[in-house]
Amino acid sequence: MHSIMQRMESAQVLVADGATGTNLQATGLLTGGHTEDLIIDRPDIILALEQQFVEAGSDIVLTCTFGATSIRMQGSKYAGRHEEINLRAAALAREAAGTSDVLVAGSMGPLGKLLKPFGPISYEEARTAYGEQARALTSGGVDFLVIETQFSLDEARAAFEGSRAETDLPVVVSFSYDRGTRTMMGVKPDSAARTFKDLGAVMIGVNCGTTLENAQAIVEEYAAATPGFPIWVKPNAGLPRMEGAATVYDVTPEGMGEFARSMTDLGARVVGGCCGSTPAHVRAIARAVHGAL
Repeated sequence: MHSIMQRMESAQVLVADGATGTNLQATGLLTGGHTEDLIIDRPDIILALEQQFVEAGSDIVLTCTFGATSIRMQGSKYAGRHEEINLRAAALAREAAGTSDVLVAGSMGPLGKLLKPFGPISYEEARTAYGEQARALTSGGVDFLVIETQFSLDEARAAFEGSRAETDLPVVVSFSYDRGTRTMMGVKPDSAARTFKDLGAVMIGVNCGTTLENAQAIVEEYAAATPGFPIWVKPNAGLPRMEGAATVYDVTPEGMGEFARSMTDLGARVVGGCCGSTPAHVRAIARAVHGAL
C-alpha cells in the first residue's frame, strides 16, 4: 500500500509545502523563462528551498515540475528534455525529503494552452503529454501525483486518464478557482469533486485561487457534494498586490496557520500554501495542525 494511502487510512492530517515560484522570484532568479529550467541550471537552489520546507514541518514536498510537460516545455531552452527534467526534479525532492517519512508528490500543472475547441490542443495530445510526465515522475520515485491548478474538467480528465494509463500511483486532482467559487472555465466545486471521486482520485483539492474566504467556501462545497472524500487545501497567502516593483501577499504565517486548522475541521486532510507562502508560513501551518515546531 502506498504511504499516502496509509496516512489517509490513519486519519492523519498532513502538511504540504509552500510556493516554489514566488519564493524563487524573491531571490531574483526568475526574471522570465521556465521555473523548470532551474532543475538543470541551478538544482542547488531548488534543493535548498525544498529542504527549507521539510525543515519547517512539511510532510509532503512537491517536485519542481509544474510546467514540465512536453507541451509546456516547448518554449523552454530545454524543450525536448522533459523526461530528464521530471526525473531530475523527482531525485531532488527525494533528496530533500532525506531519510524521513516525508512524502514526495509529483506536481503536474496545466499545459498553458487550451484544449479544442477553445485552443489548439486535442484531448489525445493532452492525455499523451500528461501520461509522459506521469511515467517519468513515477520512474523518478515520487510517492503520488498531484494534478494541480486545473481550471477545465476536460484537461483535468485528460491528465488523470493519461496518468492512469502509465502508473498506478495515487492521484490527487486540485483546481484553481479564480472566479470566486468558479474556475475561469466555469467549473464548480461540486462537479469537480463528484467527477474525480467517481474516476478514482484519492483526494479533491483547491490550490492557488483568490482569497482564503473563497477557498473556505470551495472546501465547504466539496464537503457537501462528496461527504467524507479527502480534501487537499493549498491556497495563496491572500491576493497579491504591488508595492513598487515588489509583489506582496498580506496573509501572515499566523493567519495561514489559523486557516489551516479551520480547514481540518471541514474535512481537509492535507493543508499547505501556494503563491506567497514561505517556509515561515509552512512552519506556522505545521504548528497549528500538529502542535509542534
